[in-house]
Amino acid sequence: MFDLRPIGYVIGLLIAILGATMILPMLVDLAEGRGHWSVFLESSVITMLSGGLIALSCSNGLRAGLNIPETILLTTGVWVVLPLFGALPLMLGESELGLLDAYFEAMSGLTTTGSTVITGLDDMARGILLWRGILQWLGGIGIVVMAMVFLPELRVGGMQIFRAEAFDTMGKILPRATEIAAQISVIYIFLTLACMLCYVLIGMSFFDATVHSFTTISTGGFSNYDVSFGRFTGPAEYVAVLFMILAVLPFVRYVQLVNGNGRPLLRDSQVRVFVGMLAVLVAVVVFALMRSRSHPFEQALRESLFNLTSIITGTGYASADYMRWGPFFIALFFFVALIGGCAGSTTCSIKIFRYQLLFSSIRVQLQRIRTPHGLFTPRYEGKPVPPETLNSVMVFFVFFFVSLGLFSVALSLTGLDFVTALSGAATAMTNTGPGLGQLIGPSGNFAGLNDSAKWILILAMLVGRLELMTVYVMLTPAFWRA
Repeated sequence: MFDLRPIGYVIGLLIAILGATMILPMLVDLAEGRGHWSVFLESSVITMLSGGLIALSCSNGLRAGLNIPETILLTTGVWVVLPLFGALPLMLGESELGLLDAYFEAMSGLTTTGSTVITGLDDMARGILLWRGILQWLGGIGIVVMAMVFLPELRVGGMQIFRAEAFDTMGKILPRATEIAAQISVIYIFLTLACMLCYVLIGMSFFDATVHSFTTISTGGFSNYDVSFGRFTGPAEYVAVLFMILAVLPFVRYVQLVNGNGRPLLRDSQVRVFVGMLAVLVAVVVFALMRSRSHPFEQALRESLFNLTSIITGTGYASADYMRWGPFFIALFFFVALIGGCAGSTTCSIKIFRYQLLFSSIRVQLQRIRTPHGLFTPRYEGKPVPPETLNSVMVFFVFFFVSLGLFSVALSLTGLDFVTALSGAATAMTNTGPGLGQLIGPSGNFAGLNDSAKWILILAMLVGRLELMTVYVMLTPAFWRA
């Protein structure tokens, strides 16, 4: 039998903390004088009371640790329950969204997807805009901690390959998971403040700089404007590129850097592959833009660098409507979204290390065919990869593309065209934000979708953010008999 009390206690505490963060947008609304501060006050009181009561009622079940099934329930439960309370200000506030739309927006925020159903952002109350940014910022740090502490222990999608690294700093094993989580949180806050300062220095207002620093470091992509990052051009785009890249590097490497060892960051094969691949993609797109659309070099470099970085990192900002660039660019951006950044960062999608393990396995298989009696072993960063890890990665690939197909078919059954259904499923599972097509592309949003499509996308966001298997394992009867 599961003991739900420890799970309820942790979720209750997180709900209460979420309610406390609603005080910040309340103060912003109060200072703005638009009269919406009471919405956040009501939502904060409801959320903190609910969380406190849940935690209090479950406090008698506290114990030292959770078993694997309980950890899976906790991980999934957090990302299912918190958006319900995060949706309260969106339902009661100026946006006046219904339950489904508010839950969609909150789920998109906490999973750092960045898909939105809200229009008229330019004139929206600042408290709502700040709250959207806070949801993504909280979701970003939550994902980093989950990737470093929970997923390696759960052996999800090959993440166990980082099990030792996550707790290894300067050659010493950290005594508790909470210690590395605390160090990562400090680094996350520092990067956010640095990003905000840089935005201010290049001319953004303090409010825009604050919200966009939240959604840049979390690679979330919510913006204060309907045109997304198209409101800002020039230096702001280069600043965003820098911090989007910093946000998708392994945070455990930052921990090692802070503790005096910068070599692992420079030698990390994920980092080298990511930076090299991004450079090649940018060069290709710059050349294509200059040839096909006669863009000046600086404009082609800036737009390709910004939008490619935004898509590959899963941030989802858009500074140009790349749907108008032509079929080659549309196809390229679709496949780029399926790559992702490094493990142990705020990014989602498939991630670099899984492709590295896949290609290593393919190379070994080709060697075995060429030399049947040879002994060949897939390696990652020079070390042999255990069969269990390779199996986890291959299963992840299979489930990812099967899920992509199933979600695409389900969306098409709601009446969406092929491009919208396929790109909608992909952008939700990779937590990227904008899809393709006129309806959900970089110049549109998800408000026009029917209710069935939105529920499907909510499920796809959840499944993608929690690395698929964390959710799917709960669909097996054996899980509940454990």
